[in-house]
Amino acid sequence: MSSNADVIGAAPVRSASRAESASLHRKIDWTGAFWVASGVPALVLFSIGAIAATVGKPSWMVWALSIGFGFIQAFTYAEIAGLFPHKSGGASVYGAVAWVRYSKIIAPVSVWCNWFAWSPVLAIGSGLAAGYILGALFPADAAINTWQLTLVDLGFIRSGLELRINATFLVGVVLLLAVFGIQHGGILRSARTTMVLGITALIPLMLIALVPLLSGDMPSAHFSPMVPIAWENGLVVDGSWNMAGVTLMAGGLFIAAWSTYGFETAVCYTREFKDPKKDTFKAILFSGLLCIVVFTLVPLAFQGHLGLGEVVTPPVVEADGTVSAPAVYSGMLAPAVYSGMLAPEVYSGMGVANVMSHMVGGGEMVANVLVVMLVLAVLLSIMTSMAGSSRTLYQASVDGWLPRYLSHVNEHGAPTRAMWTDLGFNLILLMLSDYVFVLACSNVGYIIFNFLNLNSGWIHRIDRPDWERPFKAPNIILGIGVVLAFVNLALMGLGADIYGAGTLTAGLVFASLIIPVFLYRHYVQDKGQFPDAMIEDMHLNDQLPSGGKRAGVLPYVTLAAGVVVVVVSHSLAVY
Repeated sequence: MSSNADVIGAAPVRSASRAESASLHRKIDWTGAFWVASGVPALVLFSIGAIAATVGKPSWMVWALSIGFGFIQAFTYAEIAGLFPHKSGGASVYGAVAWVRYSKIIAPVSVWCNWFAWSPVLAIGSGLAAGYILGALFPADAAINTWQLTLVDLGFIRSGLELRINATFLVGVVLLLAVFGIQHGGILRSARTTMVLGITALIPLMLIALVPLLSGDMPSAHFSPMVPIAWENGLVVDGSWNMAGVTLMAGGLFIAAWSTYGFETAVCYTREFKDPKKDTFKAILFSGLLCIVVFTLVPLAFQGHLGLGEVVTPPVVEADGTVSAPAVYSGMLAPAVYSGMLAPEVYSGMGVANVMSHMVGGGEMVANVLVVMLVLAVLLSIMTSMAGSSRTLYQASVDGWLPRYLSHVNEHGAPTRAMWTDLGFNLILLMLSDYVFVLACSNVGYIIFNFLNLNSGWIHRIDRPDWERPFKAPNIILGIGVVLAFVNLALMGLGADIYGAGTLTAGLVFASLIIPVFLYRHYVQDKGQFPDAMIEDMHLNDQLPSGGKRAGVLPYVTLAAGVVVVVVSHSLAVY
């Protein structure tokens, strides 16, 4: 049975100079990947408002549980990444190799779902950063903040959804192009830039996390009773842990996963590590520890400072008892410093920076400085996403999943065609009017990726038992990861549609779009054959049982069980 070294050695022979110019370059160690992945903690800014407004007082617990899940799962990713030190693109690429022996269709679904989960960070992040900037420079009712050119009404997908051009879109485009310019110079320049941005961006997050905790500005009433919210006659009341409350909690855990599980992006850079055997595990371990601190303390402080808030505008109740206009709240249901009519700003994320900038005190000058630093934090998350998602597209093209043009790299080793594809896709997403809906849809893909790749750990163990593993996860951790794979599917089935009817369906439809793309690449471009290096990775030259599948029917049973979990959990949801 060949080792990992054998696989690398079996790749087509190329001159050193040609290999260096035609592939990603080994220029960083684990600290470089750590700083590139340090943009992940800023993802707390993307959904902290939506989760708080959806779940209520247990929202801090949502974040703590979710980052705990993510940390456990990361060890499976670290193990499978070590099997392929010559590959880039992250856990989805390494997991796809496990599944391809059992289904040519399932393997590219894993890669595709990871990409469309990560890629929207560019659009959502640039939109939020643009909103922070415009909110800091101009009043909310200024013409620059209110003008809009509607292009397409997408109400048939979700009520109120549309493609539009406004100031947020234009500023967001400028930010995206700036990040693209940095990434174009290759991973080394990106790692150095993100180290500077990382230090700058983590300062406000740590201040926001620690100041309320140290000052004691966290009334116990903001945390108890520890029950989800409920609505009664248009007013928020304390709910209970009935099925409706469990559904809300599941919705919070579902959307939090998009942020908290994201530090697995550190394994995207395995192909660019100087010493992949040592650097892969260190990168994911220390990135995970950083995320545990931020994702636990920042939501705790955010909730402790704001609470659920008070009624600003009472609801309008018709004679028959129906609510024609819900109440408008301050606190976590709307920015405390804004008037009641801006209640959606925290839910959408646009008002989060304004709220957080006033959590540490110090007056308007300090608040404005913190807003600037939070913009840098969001830009850092955009850099993290562009670096990771573009490399996923690149490696998927090299492996034969996606069209060949995506496998091109420039003289700096940057996958520029994949980056341009990422950019074009996100310019469309940036025009969408509801970023929370975009986030929730993309997270459907992320949960599918998560399920496939946590299960790829044990498939690799069965199919590649003698391959060298620089890091081998303890059996119990690998097993817990498999359990969490099904837990995540249940959370998706229960909670996805909290963020809009049809969210789950829209996410599943987009996940299926990889099928015609893959069929074109595999059967039209490659005539039904995988690239040579991919054949080696699939280990097809070994003496295998009849049918060439050591795991037998277990992968198929796993997929069927996953479908059952989603269907059953979705049927149990109470909205």
